[in-house]
Amino acid sequence: MTVSLLDPRTALVARIDALVRQVPDYPQPGVLFRDITPLLADASAFAQVIEAIAADVPGPVDLVAGMEARGFLLAAPVAVALGAGLLPVRKAGKLPGPTEAETYELEYGTATVEIHPSTVPAGSRVLVIDDVLATGGTAAATVTLLERCGAEVVGLSFLVEIAALEGRARLAGRTVDALVQVP
Repeated sequence: MTVSLLDPRTALVARIDALVRQVPDYPQPGVLFRDITPLLADASAFAQVIEAIAADVPGPVDLVAGMEARGFLLAAPVAVALGAGLLPVRKAGKLPGPTEAETYELEYGTATVEIHPSTVPAGSRVLVIDDVLATGGTAAATVTLLERCGAEVVGLSFLVEIAALEGRARLAGRTVDALVQVP
């Protein structure tokens, strides 16, 4: 029997770090992509991640918003764990109308996210989830979109935060949690 001398959170961070694969120059040269599929394939590690995210939520939530596409994979089980609904935040053109949209700047152009506003009752407490916090553009656009629909964004949760890209700065004043921070 192996006994860990690490506290549970530190052990989980080490496990996530070991399972999230780094892929250089994907999807374009100079980008270091964080591939979470090995983590998702490890049932025990995946369950621990969902439990940790759900445990860190600041108060009750009505909806968990997952950003396309890998954010869906984390948001759905967290929503179930919290007894909340799931709100998919989609790329432009993926939802049948009517939709509410928010366009934001990328380092190489623009992108747009959309939701069905009818699925966001005014005053809903919403947790936003994605796999990686990089520059923060998608997360900031999602927050703007949800608030325009009348929601209260109670926090944002990420599996991995890439600190050097300073995405947290775009979310200043918000409750932001990341299980793992990398340089």
